[in-house]
Amino acid sequence: VPAVPVLFKQGLENTDMEEGKSVSLRCELTKADATVVWKKGEATLQASAKYEMKQKGTVAELVIHNAEPEDA
Repeated sequence: VPAVPVLFKQGLENTDMEEGKSVSLRCELTKADATVVWKKGEATLQASAKYEMKQKGTVAELVIHNAEPEDA
C-alpha cells in the first residue's frame, strides 16, 4: 500500500510583527502528528529560547520570541 503524502490544508500566511514581541506562525496539515521542519531560507531552525515549536494534531506552530527585523 503506497503511503499517503502529507499536504498543507492551510499554509503559512504573512504575519505582521512588532519588534521585541513574540509572533506565532501556524500551518495545518492533512495528517496528524506528521514531522514538521521549520526553516529560514536553507537553515533549519532548532528549538531554543528564541524559537519555540509546537504541534498538536494537524496544526504546527512556530513561535518566534523577541522578534527582530532579521526574522522576516
